Amino acid sequence: MSSNSRQKMKNRAARVRRRLRKNNVGRPRLSVFRSSKNISVQIIDDLNGVTLASASTLEKKSGVKKGSDTEAAVTIGKLIAERAKKAGIEEVVFDRGAYLFHGRVKALAESAREAGLKF
Repeated sequence: MSSNSRQKMKNRAARVRRRLRKNNVGRPRLSVFRSSKNISVQIIDDLNGVTLASASTLEKKSGVKKGSDTEAAVTIGKLIAERAKKAGIEEVVFDRGAYLFHGRVKALAESAREAGLKF
């Protein structure tokens, strides 16, 4: 990835986060990171700068064999919803970062919603 395309990606992510901060004050942020081989999510409290819950395909507890497919994203979505409930979190703001709401990101979001997380 060239430095120009990396900068464009950072700008897109910053634009998304700026809109989230403007509209949803007080709710934690469900942040998604997607690489070519894995996917991970965190629930972040931006007011205190603390990660409240996280899940990733890199964890052995996740039970995912291949982290780069939509099935893995569905599993991680369910896992983050369970961990959010344990932490007492019911409503979050979905932060897709610089990624399009399509494919693995969309599958993760839908499975988290089905498991009871509201956003």
